[in-house]
Amino acid sequence: MNATQGHYFVPSVSRYSTLLSSGVFFLALGFILRLNGTPAGLWGMLFGAALILYVTVGWFGEVIRESVGGIYTKWEDRSYRLGMIWFITSEVAFFACFFGVLYYLRLISVPELAGFDPAYTLHPDYTSTWPTSGPMGEVFTPMAAWGIPAINTLLLLTSGATLTWAHWALLKNNRTQLIAGLALTILLGATFMGFQVYEYMHAYAELGLTLGAGVYGATFYILTGFHGFHVTLGTIMLIVILGRCMKGHFDSHNHFGFEAVAWYWHFVDVVWLLLFVFVYWL
Repeated sequence: MNATQGHYFVPSVSRYSTLLSSGVFFLALGFILRLNGTPAGLWGMLFGAALILYVTVGWFGEVIRESVGGIYTKWEDRSYRLGMIWFITSEVAFFACFFGVLYYLRLISVPELAGFDPAYTLHPDYTSTWPTSGPMGEVFTPMAAWGIPAINTLLLLTSGATLTWAHWALLKNNRTQLIAGLALTILLGATFMGFQVYEYMHAYAELGLTLGAGVYGATFYILTGFHGFHVTLGTIMLIVILGRCMKGHFDSHNHFGFEAVAWYWHFVDVVWLLLFVFVYWL
């Protein structure tokens, strides 16, 4: 059904959903085989990843062509907005689980473990302090908040401002400012990732802060690692949006693709602020 023949657009039958399911299957199967020492596992993972990449480029390219072709109406716009809202809601729940784990460890589990009667525990000298590796974890030095983490906080806050500056330019149809704002945001995001890689290298080589550093090491790398993964995805999304803007896509009235990525990026900014406070500072 075409948008001009009805109140919403119905796309034609697509093979992408089947290919995506197959890609996820081969990626998971290859990973399992790899864990069990089967040489074919690596090839299965590569094949699955290649299928997923192919679907991502092809499917999103198809959606972009439909959008630029003007066949979408307010129904599709509302659908995409609701979909993005629910996606970000699921991401909030995802990070809330890990922040919940951090809360449980710091305020419930560690004090309870340290509060056992010395006559009935294998670790009578263990005290309730944070950060801690637990009674059996490795010795480490916690990451200081006012070094690289503070610099990364400034970088992400600035990137939120440059992205908003780019959004204002889009609303005014100022292409030069739009492209400059997006390019600055991408540069800041890439710099953030570079600093985080350096931080991890420093933590492993000089601070003894590894995954073997008990509950602190585990929560540190899980929370900051997943956030870094989201920053990477957000930067890739911004690069795609920049390319579209350079081709003349979007205008002041039709630019939800830009808005969706901006929502995602601002969400990533907020998560980092929480990480800086609860993982690095307190």
